[in-house]
Amino acid sequence: MSNENYLNNQFLIAMPSLMDPIFHHTVTLLCQHTKEGALGIVINRPSDMKLGEIFKQMNIPYTSEVASETSVYSGGPVQQDRGFVVHTTCGSWDMTMPVSDAISLTTSRDVIEAIATGEGPEQYLIALGYAGWGEGQLEKEILSNSWLNTPFAKQILFDTPVSQRWNAAANQIGININQLTTPAGHG
Repeated sequence: MSNENYLNNQFLIAMPSLMDPIFHHTVTLLCQHTKEGALGIVINRPSDMKLGEIFKQMNIPYTSEVASETSVYSGGPVQQDRGFVVHTTCGSWDMTMPVSDAISLTTSRDVIEAIATGEGPEQYLIALGYAGWGEGQLEKEILSNSWLNTPFAKQILFDTPVSQRWNAAANQIGININQLTTPAGHG
């Protein structure tokens, strides 16, 4: 695969035929995709946990009630004890990886501390865990019609209700994902 074929900063949409309970009807933001593999954050699996619980676990004082009531997402099955913050690009955090000019992925405590006091990024999604693929694994899964990739859209990530993100991500390219059957996909 050449660099222009990597799917960085795209949505990976689970095809209706993907029945794995971890990924069924998910939308994943691909944050990094190289020949070595891929890393993504599932953006439509809120957990029962609120960010205030993480503040307490990390002994972070907070003044933002809005932040403390923010849902924490299940970002994927890998390292579910580790936090990932997908956010609008701003500030200077210790462990940040740009996903695009507009979106970054941060894994350091300083961004959580800033969010706790209302000083963090304007828009963010907090996830525990990530989705990961080894070398060539994602490409094989796409060829076997497990996934559909579409362009990233900030409004789907931050403004679309969670229950509508799967459909909205596919609708960007004119696909009603509910009408797709098993043999559909990349040809």
